[in-house]
Amino acid sequence: MPGYPEAPVLASVWRGGAVESVHRGSWCVVDGSGQVLDGAGAWDQPFFARSSTKALQAIPMFESGAVSHFKLTDMEVALAVSSHNAEPCHVTTARGLLHRIGLGEDRLGCGPQPPGDPEARAALISSHVAPGRVHNNCSGKHAGFLALTRHLGAEVESYLDFDSPSQALVRDAVADFTGLAADELGHAIDGCSAPTFRMPLSALGAAFAKFSSPEGLEAGRALACTRIMTSVQRYPVLLAGRSRRLDTALVEITGGRLFPKIGAEAVYVVGVQGQDRALAVKIDDGGLRGLHAVVVALLRRFNFLDDAEARALEVYRKSTLRNWDGVEIGRLEVH
Repeated sequence: MPGYPEAPVLASVWRGGAVESVHRGSWCVVDGSGQVLDGAGAWDQPFFARSSTKALQAIPMFESGAVSHFKLTDMEVALAVSSHNAEPCHVTTARGLLHRIGLGEDRLGCGPQPPGDPEARAALISSHVAPGRVHNNCSGKHAGFLALTRHLGAEVESYLDFDSPSQALVRDAVADFTGLAADELGHAIDGCSAPTFRMPLSALGAAFAKFSSPEGLEAGRALACTRIMTSVQRYPVLLAGRSRRLDTALVEITGGRLFPKIGAEAVYVVGVQGQDRALAVKIDDGGLRGLHAVVVALLRRFNFLDDAEARALEVYRKSTLRNWDGVEIGRLEVH
């Protein structure tokens, strides 16, 4: 792909009677075989999936025996696939897992990051405590990688190296789920210093259709998928957080029927449990305003949400736009 693909307008922002801004992007609804059932834009072109693949990256923890060996709790499993706000429940859970595998926070390869949750961020500031690596939104994934690395007996210092034993297993798992060969996965360094993969939206969607309806998978892998989904269903706040996080809201409102995961730069994927279906979305400008609105609208369009569930998620669509004084000044329209 020599240049960025040209994508259609998926959402428009109106001020008064004129369009002020637009959000372009691509989306597709896919089954587990990779068949695209509907879509728009460049769903067949590769994008960096970023954190949307965390559930796939966690599969080797189960298949290696690390989850059983270290007796990971459901809370720890949910955190391992999260992009979290560094609320107290996230930080405490990450520290607990690190303690059990005998490692300190300094071993986390993700950099220090201020909490995404406003209250947690304010608490650090008021206590004159600098954000640490455990506050990074990817600290749960990294704690999981470290558990896998320890169980394999590999070097902790190189656990993020692309060719390390743990990352080789992660790469193979992502390739298996997406239906791509491992050498077909593009890769680069993510914001947390872990490898991130580049793949078509259709491949990401196919992976989540398989993951969320795992009955056709090998028995051990199917159990791993089910355990991850059950853990997130039991502890949806650990997947993201309370502060305006669509991932947590979708799990709570649907009772875990939908298994969602956001990725940086406005990537989103949602598997529908038991339906062999998933929705994958990429908004070109990387912004949440367009992403949230488009995701909720498409989930409703394909009856992955019912009317009551969609109404409960209206805050993420912001169909009516108001200024700071509460005056209605425009609308957000999804196409």
